[in-house]
Amino acid sequence: MAIRNIVKVGDPILNKKSRKVEKFDERLWLLLDDMKETMYSAGGVGLAAVQVGVLRRAVVLDCGTPDMSDYLELINPEIISKEGEQREMEGCLSLPGESGTTVRPAVVKIKCQDRNGKWCVYKAQGLKARCFCHEIDHLDGVLFTSKVIKEDIQ
Repeated sequence: MAIRNIVKVGDPILNKKSRKVEKFDERLWLLLDDMKETMYSAGGVGLAAVQVGVLRRAVVLDCGTPDMSDYLELINPEIISKEGEQREMEGCLSLPGESGTTVRPAVVKIKCQDRNGKWCVYKAQGLKARCFCHEIDHLDGVLFTSKVIKEDIQ
């Protein structure tokens, strides 16, 4: 495993749509392992493959607590349902030092594949739902800054 460089805002790759993963092999597994190590090293809760310069629909995330991991790998994820609304602060490893309040669904249900190609369904709320949406947006070339609420100054 290796820590990879995280692509920063301004790099045009972050605005490109990632391609579907077709091969579930050792090359994918190495990418996922490297992404996991990179995410933890950077102190993030999620990382999309595009953020390490790879245009594939792969995500790693861990929205758990320091004493309880909630690590997941999402290959070819897609949102299949959304409920409610949450407004929370968001940041991104590709935009260090930037944050803003976004509106995301309160509950999200996704389908995806695991590292071996098996289909899975996950339902999440709160931070995990926000992470699912944020990382899937990355796979579609969308940065969280496009979703930041523009509030009027009174």
